[in-house]
Amino acid sequence: MLKVLVLAACLMTACSWKEVKVVSASSAAASAVVLDHQVSTIKGEPVALSSYRGKVMLVVNTASECGLTPQYEGLQQLWEKYRERGLVVLGFPCNDFGGQEPGAPAEIASFCATRFSVSFPLFEKVRAKGDKSPLYKTLTEDVEPSLRGEIKWNFTKFLADRQGKVVARFEPAVKPDDPKLIAEIERLLAQ
Repeated sequence: MLKVLVLAACLMTACSWKEVKVVSASSAAASAVVLDHQVSTIKGEPVALSSYRGKVMLVVNTASECGLTPQYEGLQQLWEKYRERGLVVLGFPCNDFGGQEPGAPAEIASFCATRFSVSFPLFEKVRAKGDKSPLYKTLTEDVEPSLRGEIKWNFTKFLADRQGKVVARFEPAVKPDDPKLIAEIERLLAQ
């Protein structure tokens, strides 16, 4: 119950939760590159994000016990609709916000597969605040200034172009089917 109250309070007081930030092409040229990171899949297998070079990447910190958890369904729909054109959705479970991702990797993978039929790549838990995982340090500190800032909650979305440069940030309340997110995905896929 406390988790629900915390989320409700945050949603009511933080209109910036629906904020969308997109950088211009010239600013994106100076943005950090996420391809430089090595991560581990939900099964513990190492993966270089450089293996996604040439793909448009949607990086999302996720949680299984969050009021926003139903966004998994929309993320899966994005993956199914656009993966043949070059979009990859990358889910990074995170327990930093309200302890809403307490499960072990196998539990998280099972939950996502059975509840939302998730087939997009899932990775081991990350730290998105405090002592951040290297990827999230890059996403929050090393990108173009207008995209910088602490993660507010679960399901913050970062969009990177085919060269791995972070070009947009979508706050938690921006759903995967939001027209602004779809337009930016389609713009990047057309490049």
